Amino acid sequence: MRANRKREKPWTADDTQFSVLALPTTVWYVLFCYLPMFGILIAFIDYRISGSFIQSIFSSNWVGVENFRFLFFNRDIWLIIRNTLGYNAVFIATGTVLAITLSLIVSELHSRRLAKIYQTIMFFPYFLSWVVVSALVWGFLSYDMGVANRMLENLGLPMVHFYSEPKFWPGFLVFMSQWKGIGYGMVVYLASIASIDKTIYEAAIIDGASKWQQIWRITLPMMKTIIVLMFILSAGRIFYSDFGLFFQVPRDSAALYSTVTTLDVFVFRQLRSASTGMAAAAAMAQAVTACVMTLLVNWIVKKVDEESAMI
Repeated sequence: MRANRKREKPWTADDTQFSVLALPTTVWYVLFCYLPMFGILIAFIDYRISGSFIQSIFSSNWVGVENFRFLFFNRDIWLIIRNTLGYNAVFIATGTVLAITLSLIVSELHSRRLAKIYQTIMFFPYFLSWVVVSALVWGFLSYDMGVANRMLENLGLPMVHFYSEPKFWPGFLVFMSQWKGIGYGMVVYLASIASIDKTIYEAAIIDGASKWQQIWRITLPMMKTIIVLMFILSAGRIFYSDFGLFFQVPRDSAALYSTVTTLDVFVFRQLRSASTGMAAAAAMAQAVTACVMTLLVNWIVKKVDEESAMI
């Protein structure tokens, strides 16, 4: 029977069609993702501008790992890493729980129109620039004209210099991050819920399952794959931070340095002080750790539940 089987063609018309469809994306990745990787060399040189970008790279002095040495022996590096990892851990935990909870609540609404309204309201902040958000926050927290201080003054309480008090900002930053990003996560999970076969719920209702039992036994297990995927992607970026959140919203206040300085803010400050090689070294370290974390978390998930792993 094997002899009678037709040999499969190494290349078919379908392969040609799909390759043509994939070509624009491939070209985009080569131009904007792979060619710029040549800039990794900046992390290993004392970069000085001298003519074009290529000329500047070859005319700059090679310093090897000195830029990395400065990064890892910087007196504030452990503070910066603590802030980056600590905030991201809280963002991942609270963001996952809140997004799943809100998606479950909205999916249970009987009025589709009301559900769309709630989705729009919660998703709208995602499209706002952090520059706009920082102006809104300033309107609430500024000492002279802020709404918060006007309320405290009317209540006979002392006004607060919010932009000089680090103790308030961990809570502010967590709240702002979830307020702006929770709508995106909710929509992702709502799409996962919408893909669940409704006949499963009908069978559960016939068997006498309550609404809570349907959520616990059907909805959440069916969402497991997308929840794990979102967790892997979030864990892979645990050494990154939202630059706008940590730089624009606190308005680069020096008094808040110990609370709001993360790796991305550190990279920007190095660029602003003309330490391009050191900034490139920090960015490269972020990229490498992101790759390692993604593969590590995916490997752990694969050991626990192979079907939920990303690769």
